[in-house]
Amino acid sequence: MKILLDNGHGENTAGKRSPLWPDGSQLFEWFYTREIASRVYSELIKFGVDSELIVRESIDVPIRERARRVNAICKEIGIRNCFLISIHCNASNGKARGWEVHTYLGQSKSDDYATVFWNTARDILKDITPMRADFSDGDPDWDTNLGILRETLCPAILTENLFMDNQEDCRFLLSPTGKKAITDIHVQSILKML
Repeated sequence: MKILLDNGHGENTAGKRSPLWPDGSQLFEWFYTREIASRVYSELIKFGVDSELIVRESIDVPIRERARRVNAICKEIGIRNCFLISIHCNASNGKARGWEVHTYLGQSKSDDYATVFWNTARDILKDITPMRADFSDGDPDWDTNLGILRETLCPAILTENLFMDNQEDCRFLLSPTGKKAITDIHVQSILKML
């Protein structure tokens, strides 16, 4: 299986950043998710897992183009041989916290993969941040009509790795321990799936 890593948003995407915290730190989602995707990619290569970074640019690559890149790989090596993970950080009202995973509407192989990710995240993030889930259809992922999930041919999930506008979550994300934890969630989940 080929693992396709998408780190949506770019340096020119409006918003998509934490507040400037009192200590002068700030999380820019485009930069953070590229760092995490690169770390995941490097770890997967060490384990001999076929992987590819879908977005190498720092600018925003539209969903249509990212989906085109994914689908071209799917058509070349087979839909069943690909799995897409889109890596993000969440934002809300500054009060929400936690980790969540999204799949496209309905039940599919993506839901099985999302459950592996959710369980791994729960184990790694226990006592750090809440786990956010939607069990209305029997599994923990949120069924969402997001373009990157809707427009791609292969199984796909989107991870929302804590809330960058919550100071406690954001401090953890920016810490070396936090970066390792978010990387480990993705790498360990993929290795379990494989």
